[in-house]
Amino acid sequence: MQQAYIVDALRSPTGKRAGSLAQVHPMDLGAHVLKALVARNNIPAEDYDDVIFGAIDAIGPNAGNLARFCWLGAGLPESVPGVTIDRQCGSSQQAVHFAAQAVMSGSQDVVVAGGVQNMSQIPINTALYAAAELGFPDPWTTAESFRARYGEQQLSQFAAAEMIAKKWGFTRADMEAYALESNNRALAAIEAGHFALEVVPYGNFSMDETARRSSLEKMATLQTILPNGILTAAISSQMSDAASAVLVCSEAAVKRYGLTPRARIVHMSVRGDDPVWMLTAPIPATRHALAKAGLRMNDIDRVEINEAFASVSMAWLQELDYDPARTNVNGGAIALGHPIGATGTKLMTTLLHELERSGGRFGLQTMCEGGGLANVTIIERL
Repeated sequence: MQQAYIVDALRSPTGKRAGSLAQVHPMDLGAHVLKALVARNNIPAEDYDDVIFGAIDAIGPNAGNLARFCWLGAGLPESVPGVTIDRQCGSSQQAVHFAAQAVMSGSQDVVVAGGVQNMSQIPINTALYAAAELGFPDPWTTAESFRARYGEQQLSQFAAAEMIAKKWGFTRADMEAYALESNNRALAAIEAGHFALEVVPYGNFSMDETARRSSLEKMATLQTILPNGILTAAISSQMSDAASAVLVCSEAAVKRYGLTPRARIVHMSVRGDDPVWMLTAPIPATRHALAKAGLRMNDIDRVEINEAFASVSMAWLQELDYDPARTNVNGGAIALGHPIGATGTKLMTTLLHELERSGGRFGLQTMCEGGGLANVTIIERL
């Protein structure tokens, strides 16, 4: 099997909800990162084989195969195709997997994997809400096959995060302490310039605006999301706006265009878990990936696990017995946002740059995804 190399990775700055990117069309935001990626790599634009973009809620400005039109919006050749995929929160991480699989199979040599989401314009589940207005209610509780297996349970990420906190014994105070550390790490990383090489400014907007200067005292005053729950906005990922992209190439392309690969994709897999618990899949998925790759957690120098909720990352850390000091070292989605379709390659971009900054060898990325799924990618810095 051929190797798949990461040649480049970049992202836009992340805008907070109703912030600096709120009025930017998703097509324009995706076009921005694609144009920058092509401009800074020595590959003729017509030689790109495919553009695979993650984006969820394909409605309004997200509809009509957004990947294709992001490429066209960038002024790039009409001959290059594009496809938009939805694996919920893991959509653009799955885009990396599809790109690498195409390269490893020998069918393609130069593939862009990425994603875009403007959640200020299209909040999560907009498509479901729109369908409900047309007379199509919750698809899970109305489907006989789902009810036969899981009963009348509605799938709720908030309920799942609460269940995880209860099962693993995390208090609200525990999770607020975790969230505060995420924000403090993000603020420190921004001030130290750790994101400077990975972010492509959008006009005058040049750096993430999501990290909060908060305190445990302030967090303690927030209202819970669910009645009688412990989950609050402070210990949840932020709805945000961003785009990101990773360039995946074959060895033949590396030689043909005189490229310098920055990392090798060592392993990629996706696994499922209980869809009602929904957010626990990164735990078994990581164990599966390590076994397939012949690695142990001690071999991994840096981890990026998406902080959908504090309880998700905390449970993963506890179960995998991994060092928190090597996990989300520049902050996570609680501080830096979770622009769903873009998050996978956003985290991959940060992971690659962090390995280069720290001199680490192996990096692992995982995230929970709607339906009880989790992608895991392991890369090796070259």
